[in-house]
Parts: sequence; structure tokens; C-alpha cells
Amino acid sequence: MGLAPPFGDALRTELGAPGRSRRLASSPRSRVWHIDLAQGPAVLKQIVAGPGADDAYAREAASLRIAARARPPVAPVLLAADPGQRVLVLEHLEHRGPAPDWIVGYAAALARLHATAGPGDAGALPRRQGPERADSDAFLRLARTLGVPAPVTAGAAGELEDLLDRLGRAPGHALLHGDPCPGNDLHTTDGIRFVDFEQACLGSGLTELAYLRIGFPTCWCVTSPPGPLLRRAEDAYRTQWRAATGTDVPGLAGGGLTDACAGWLLRGDALVQRARRDGTDHLARAARRDWTWGTATARQRLLHRLGAVATMTAGHPALAGVSDLTTAMHRRMLTRWPALRPVPAERPPATS
Repeated sequence: MGLAPPFGDALRTELGAPGRSRRLASSPRSRVWHIDLAQGPAVLKQIVAGPGADDAYAREAASLRIAARARPPVAPVLLAADPGQRVLVLEHLEHRGPAPDWIVGYAAALARLHATAGPGDAGALPRRQGPERADSDAFLRLARTLGVPAPVTAGAAGELEDLLDRLGRAPGHALLHGDPCPGNDLHTTDGIRFVDFEQACLGSGLTELAYLRIGFPTCWCVTSPPGPLLRRAEDAYRTQWRAATGTDVPGLAGGGLTDACAGWLLRGDALVQRARRDGTDHLARAARRDWTWGTATARQRLLHRLGAVATMTAGHPALAGVSDLTTAMHRRMLTRWPALRPVPAERPPATS
């Protein structure tokens, strides 16, 4: 923890010599310091060398520059960068405890973040990659493992193929955070700011609006807000998107949010933290044994997602078979593991 911050000549020329520094907690993929500069406190972040490090640095630097278009801000200001050392010097932000209805402000800020990018930013960041055929195949295998009758499984197979196609063509050039989880949102006196853009990409904003319904699928912190609060948050997203762009949210009127939630349900790697997303069939693992990640177990996460998608697809003309399948899988899980509890409704203090 005593490692000195990598504040090289290029940063000194631009920002002056740093004063005191203090190492902060961070993921294994980065090192982070609080540093004192002549113009005030700042945060220095270095992406650690390793597979994907250059890509993570490039994504974060590019996304921070795009996000800087938002007024009021939705991300820390990028003060300086040293690409050779994969270092970013960022505005220091004071985090307060989130309000009980924090997801309303979160959703509004997420919409404003998404709206900072447009068609002209194509190529600045990769396009988001959605679920693939291997994911839907693994999901159908899980259904068979749970004992869902073959006609029900077969009735959903073609719909899942069509779903993958729709997700691959989902409209939108939104700036996606890539991991907009509790803990990556700072609640400041000036509003919510997002940090840690190492997985940022471009695509449909519904991919991340879906986090509220599907249970923050890339996050250790899973919550399931009450229905009235969820509706307020989704309304706030729509309102802020229209205020920022003058248009309706692309794909929302055509069932895109349902598709996005169903897409997350197929992703078995959304049952484990990032370091373990290595191609393993985690849906099959969850059928064999349960494990805990953050605020919920893998089976709790899966049960919640099945319930959310079953509810959203009820009466959906293009996903009637998926509705039957997810309803049956949800019931089978409760029959097989009756002790499973709902995921938490509230955000834990650790992310405050």
C-alpha cells in the first residue's frame, strides 16, 4: 500500500508537482491514489499491466471525454492523462450516503450519461456485444436439467433465436458505462457521478436501464426495488433522455426493455464476478451447487431474473414461449430449492 503514485514528467508539466498522496482501495485491475495538487485534491488511477489493460485504459479515457459533454456533469472531470503509464488524473468527488429513493436519481443520471454519445462517436469505443447462441443453448440445457417439459422448452427455442437477432440489431449509440453498479455511482452534493469506465462501450441504453428490473447483473450488489419506486426511476430515465436529446428512448416503445432483460437472463457469466467470466457454463454450475457473490447467491440471482422476465413477457406476442418457459423454470427452482429467498430490496450500507 506504500507504493508511490506514478506521476511522471508529462503530468508534472501539465499539473505541477503533486503534494501528499494516499493509496485508496480499488479492484485488482487498478491502483488508485488520493493526491494533493496546487489546484486542489484529485484522484490518480493507474490501470495495472496485464491482459486487456490497454483496452481498459483506452475505454476509460475515451468514455470520460465523451461523458464530459453532459451538463451538469455525470462523471469526474479528466484533468490529465499519461497513456504510456495508463494513468488518469481525475477530479476528486466527495461521496455522500445515497437517499432511500436513490435509484430515481441514478436512472436520471444514467440517461444523461447515455445521451452524451451519438452516431458521430462510432469507432471511439467498441459496440456492446450481447448474448450469443452458446448462451441460449446453455439456458435451454438448464431448463431440461430443471425438468421443464420438452414441449415448453421447444416452444421457446425459436423465440430465443429471434431474440438474439433483435439484440444484435438493437438501435442506439448510447455511451454505456459497462458496469453501472452501486459503488460505481458517487452521490455528491451536485448529483450522481459515475466512475470506473473500464468496460465502457456503445449501444442501446436499454441494456443498462434493464439493471433496475433484472437485478444489477454485473454487480456484487443486487437489489430489487419496489414496483412504485421502479416505475418512478424508469420515468425519470425517459424524461431525462427526452430532455437531453429531444427524442424518445430508442427501442423502448417496441419492447426493447423486455428484450434487454431477457438477454441478461441468458448470460450465465452474469452470475459471477468479472475475473471468473472465462467461458464456463455457470448456469450448469448453479444447477449443481449454489455460491454467494455479494448480496445474493447465484440461485437467488437466477430466480429473480426468471421472475422478472416471466412477468415482463406475459402477453408478449414475440415471447409467449419464453414466458411459458421462464414461468416453468421459476416454479421448478422453487420446488427444488424451497429455501431460496428474494434478493434484497434495499442497497446495503457498504455501497453508501
